Amino acid sequence: MGGERFAFVDGPPYTTGSVHVGTARNKIIKDTVLRWLRMRGYNVRDQPGYDMHGLPIEVLVERSLGITNKREIEEELGVSNFVETCREYSLECLEKMTEEFKDLGVWMDWDRPYMTITNDYIESAWWTLSRANEKGLLARSKRSLEWCPRCETPVAGYEIEFWDKTDPSIYVRFPLMDGSGSLLIWTTTPWTLPANLAVAVNPSYTYAWVRYKAVGGEESVWVVEQSVDSVMKAAGIKEYEVLKRADGSDLVGLHYRHPLLDEVAIQGTFKGDWVHRVLSSDTVTTEFTGLVHTAPGHGPEDFEIGLKHQLEPLSPLDDRGHFTAEGGRYEGMSTDEANEAILGDLRTSGLLFHEEEILHRYGHCWRCHTPILYRATDQWFLQVTQIKERMISEVARVRWTPDWAGAARQYDWVVNARDWTISRQRYWGIPMPVWECPEGHIRVVASAEELKGGEGYKEGMDLHRPWIDRVRLGCEECGEVMTRVPDILDVWFDSAVASWASLGYPKNQEEFRQWWPCPWITEAHDQTRGWFYSQLGAGVVAFDRCPYDSVLMHGWVWPPDGEAFSKSRGDALTPQDVVAKYGRDALRLYELKAAPPWDDFAFRWEEVRNAHRTLNILWNVHRFSTLYMSLDAFDPSKHPVVELMGSMKPEDRWMLSRLQTVISEVAQGLSSYQLHKAARSLANLVVRDISRWYVRLVRDRTWVEGENLSKLCAYRVLYDSLITVAKLLAPMSPFIAEAIYGDLGGPLPTVHMEDWPSPSVELRDEPLEEMMSKARLFVEEVGRLRQTRSYKLRWPVARVVLIPRDTDTKISLEELKDILIDQANAKVVDILEPEEAWPELRSVLKPIDAVIGKKYKSWLPAIVDTLSRAEPEEVRLAVERGAYEVQVQGKPVQITAKMVRFEEELPEGFGGGSTPEGEVYVDFRRTPVIVAECFTRELVRRVQQMRKEMELSVEDYVGTEVQCSERLRGFFEEWRDYVCTETRTRTLSLKAREPKGVLVKEWDLEGERVVIGLARES
Repeated sequence: MGGERFAFVDGPPYTTGSVHVGTARNKIIKDTVLRWLRMRGYNVRDQPGYDMHGLPIEVLVERSLGITNKREIEEELGVSNFVETCREYSLECLEKMTEEFKDLGVWMDWDRPYMTITNDYIESAWWTLSRANEKGLLARSKRSLEWCPRCETPVAGYEIEFWDKTDPSIYVRFPLMDGSGSLLIWTTTPWTLPANLAVAVNPSYTYAWVRYKAVGGEESVWVVEQSVDSVMKAAGIKEYEVLKRADGSDLVGLHYRHPLLDEVAIQGTFKGDWVHRVLSSDTVTTEFTGLVHTAPGHGPEDFEIGLKHQLEPLSPLDDRGHFTAEGGRYEGMSTDEANEAILGDLRTSGLLFHEEEILHRYGHCWRCHTPILYRATDQWFLQVTQIKERMISEVARVRWTPDWAGAARQYDWVVNARDWTISRQRYWGIPMPVWECPEGHIRVVASAEELKGGEGYKEGMDLHRPWIDRVRLGCEECGEVMTRVPDILDVWFDSAVASWASLGYPKNQEEFRQWWPCPWITEAHDQTRGWFYSQLGAGVVAFDRCPYDSVLMHGWVWPPDGEAFSKSRGDALTPQDVVAKYGRDALRLYELKAAPPWDDFAFRWEEVRNAHRTLNILWNVHRFSTLYMSLDAFDPSKHPVVELMGSMKPEDRWMLSRLQTVISEVAQGLSSYQLHKAARSLANLVVRDISRWYVRLVRDRTWVEGENLSKLCAYRVLYDSLITVAKLLAPMSPFIAEAIYGDLGGPLPTVHMEDWPSPSVELRDEPLEEMMSKARLFVEEVGRLRQTRSYKLRWPVARVVLIPRDTDTKISLEELKDILIDQANAKVVDILEPEEAWPELRSVLKPIDAVIGKKYKSWLPAIVDTLSRAEPEEVRLAVERGAYEVQVQGKPVQITAKMVRFEEELPEGFGGGSTPEGEVYVDFRRTPVIVAECFTRELVRRVQQMRKEMELSVEDYVGTEVQCSERLRGFFEEWRDYVCTETRTRTLSLKAREPKGVLVKEWDLEGERVVIGLARES
């Protein structure tokens, strides 16, 4: 293609099973925008991608194999077998998901997806990490991190899922070394107490020294002042007193004895000025006791406090979350087991002030749902804190839709970002390209080319574990043998490099020059902390810029009730479930128009059904139009719009103008990524403008036999409407668009090769659209009034009276009077002058009994009787001047405006309503003429229904026999020509005896028994 290049990068979904309706929304948004761009002439690079590494796949494979821990992988199954199983699983899921995406009509380069498991992709990631190393951004250090004991690896903070968990809630006394009392701390993680090294207070708070009566005598504890009463109440202590108060800064330096010193011997070996002392920290809150137990090995904030005070982090847990020998008496216990043992020891020592349980939000591993721990461990970090300012400036440069996705969400996330822990102690992932010798020298490899000559390396070898682990290199600094650091990269690093790894960079420089950077990406709002962020960080590391220029952040699809759909929980509603009931196009249209792209929405079956109904309406309009066009052999190429314009009626010109308006609206919606507006505008055009308005106006014109200019105008407008809708709908609902385009004889092999429509200035008539809009308001109000009386639309009304609001509205109504008569199904439409009083409205005087009775008490009945005989207009004029006087028992009585109200009373049989453009009155009286037409229309409807049941074509003629009452025979005889024309009846027989025919059916017509016999006639 020779058009302008548009490089799109697909945010890669995990290959973990079938897609759900939320995943479908993601791909439908992408496909809609890319199809639209192609129709605008862009040369679109639309390579799909798949994230095929990481814990999501490992956990599912482990479950399928019945594996519960890493030891079984390494010692029983074997790493190579496990990795191969992960690969097979990923590839199977890729194939399945590809077919599901294709089935939705997603048009991408499915034969050439980028896969994070290929060697080329892995080498792109290696090159990126080597760039980080060159810039001094790659570092290894010990830090306290989120850790999953089941997966035995760090978990990124943004991957943690929170839900309620019941834990111990305990208050523990830390005895002061001077014997003056204790520090009182609170914690929900007793298992972290063996690693305690300090207690933190806020220097700006006031703390109270509280004496209370305990079982063994009096005790005293330090507690933040404002929590004294709540803490004592929680412990059931009623007798206590505050001995003195002190600022938090005065407590700093106090020395305490570790409460588990006898159980955890290593606690007695720590040296340092701040070991087992009170520290100052502004992060401490007044929650609970206001004194915080600090274990630098078990939390990021504690770790930072420990660094500041030279406290060596103690983390006596192994990879599985079991205590090591450093845990003393608790060695070998899990954290849950240790909780019980520690509580028992604290009870025995008398240091457990109070214990209860608490239900609180707690973090869990995003894939296996195990409660996470904080554990000090050696890991590799990408020091994004050193490039944070550049990342923030790039966030400001990128165009975000909506704006706040960047200015608020992404900005805040980057501002608060910590260094990125990129190492994982797992198997199925991109191996870290770091080799290390016994002397501690490291080498970061940028490509497989750099491994050539290394022991164990083979050209084209699989770069995954365990094969890459066998490659040995010579240390260039000391000559020792270098082995690979056994870690793999965080799976988010895989997707972080997607925009250049998918191009094969740095090996393939040409592709990169042509297609990088990416002008637009779109993913869900959770990617603020995921793909948007990881790409931003990796892009600044590698190229000093963000790899994308604009972002559409979209929302999630939720179940009608409950949490988000989840593949891992197996509760996801699949697109196939929806497609089976309503089809692909309906699902696509629904997910586009349900909400603004950036909003979440709850999946609603009834709204999918509405989208399906919209498309059915479009298809019915299409069938109606092509049926009559084909009967008359209409050829649009022989009847150009420009030649017919002079013969077109107002509704024809209006319909063409509405098309131009909607072309602009849809284009504006797509270009601003307000896809919901584009979809809704198009749906409204189909349902309200074409089907419910224009087709109804021109239906009779299409039934005219022979050559007719008015009919040709209608055909031309219908053709233009449908061919334009097909083009506009092609990016959203491509299947029905293609079918309509093909049926209409579109000039190209497919609608998707068409150019995107441009609105015609010549066909746009805004004044006419405004006029028609006003007319429709009045027609809609007539329809509403019909509904209130259960008066069917097919029944004519005798008269409609319209009182327009202003002169412009009156002109509009007069101009379109024929349309008003037709659409209101009225015999007569009277249009009065603006604000003109309709003489048939009668003013009615209504006394307000409560007001009159309050003043005149017993005279009320007489006053009401007198007013009932008064002329309402005379009373109105009098009360406007001051009062209306009546005589009661010979005495004058003054009636003021507060004592009466005036109402308009409609003539008998009329209904009344209003619109923003004026008043509407409808005569619903059923005269004999109206009744005759009503019954005739009911008869026509039944005959047409029977024609459908007989599967007759529109041009087939029938013979119709009708058995009915003498009264109805008179009606039908009077309307004989109408019945024959509408039903294509050659011979109409109205009989008193049972009719004959191929199909004979009995009907109830408004309480009258009618039997109809139908037979086809040549």
